Amino acid sequence: MTQTYAGIEKTIRERRTINQFTAEPVSRETMLELLETAVWAPFHSRKEPWRFILFIGEGRKQFSDAVLQTYTEEKRQQFGEKVADIYCNDVPVHLLVVMVEEPRLKEWEEALCATSALIQNLQLLAWEKGIGGVWKTNDYNWNPSFREAVGVKPGEKVVGTLHMGYFDEAKVRRGKLRTPAADLLTVIN
Repeated sequence: MTQTYAGIEKTIRERRTINQFTAEPVSRETMLELLETAVWAPFHSRKEPWRFILFIGEGRKQFSDAVLQTYTEEKRQQFGEKVADIYCNDVPVHLLVVMVEEPRLKEWEEALCATSALIQNLQLLAWEKGIGGVWKTNDYNWNPSFREAVGVKPGEKVVGTLHMGYFDEAKVRRGKLRTPAADLLTVIN
């Protein structure tokens, strides 16, 4: 028997990681609209711990160049042209979500969790508008030359690089099965 879901439950269950995008651009205004709602993620501090760096249109070249400068010469020779083409032409949006690195462990963990919740909010909101994405935590996020080239400030952590865009629904992969929550639940009465 097939289960039918509605509302937020449907979005949560149907959202998938998307790696291939259509050529349709995603506007700055659309991204800002999504972020304006995503920022309603819960956070513990007095001030939201996050900020965003958006690369769209010609700005994607700056992102691509920053990634490529982290490659070894050999890797750049082998993959550079293909990577540049993908990042500059095939992926409509690159969004860095960064947070302030809090020196106190508890506050750092709270900021990371809140920023991760914001990213999930963003992914769900985007999905409802036909925009998919992939959340990456690649090695370049820690590379000082990448961080400087894209505008990550000292004392900030890149929580995720999101590659986003409109997608062809016919190409969306089926979801992987999840372990039933009942199998993962410990109840203490």
